[in-house]
Amino acid sequence: MTPTSIRDCMYPNPLTISEHAPLVQAIQVLTEFKLTGLTVLDDSGKPCGKITELDCIRSILNSVYNDGNPENIQVAQAMTHEIHSCGPEDSIVEVAQRMLDTHQRRNAVIKDGALVGQVSSSNILWALMEHSRARQNMR
Repeated sequence: MTPTSIRDCMYPNPLTISEHAPLVQAIQVLTEFKLTGLTVLDDSGKPCGKITELDCIRSILNSVYNDGNPENIQVAQAMTHEIHSCGPEDSIVEVAQRMLDTHQRRNAVIKDGALVGQVSSSNILWALMEHSRARQNMR
């Protein structure tokens, strides 16, 4: 089967973090699981932003430069509130183009306001190659 929608290539049940969690916890998850970012959830479990490696670096550098303690920073203080998202039924090609246009390497997959998965540029690349192979085999 050739993947055509995000549902066909997304990672279901991605790791997430609470906006109230300490930044050091986000960094621990990012490094332990070799991730570049996490979707941030609010108190009701709804996506409210994302925290990336670069957000963490920026926040820690700011703390160090201002003689602060990085241990006292919460995810909410470092996260990006803008969420790049798509739906599970969205076209892989359309999402790939949006990722290129916005320079984003991952999208939260949201259905009815709830996080149902995540799709990364690696997932998209795999799906596009599968699509290309299927087209070549049809010739």
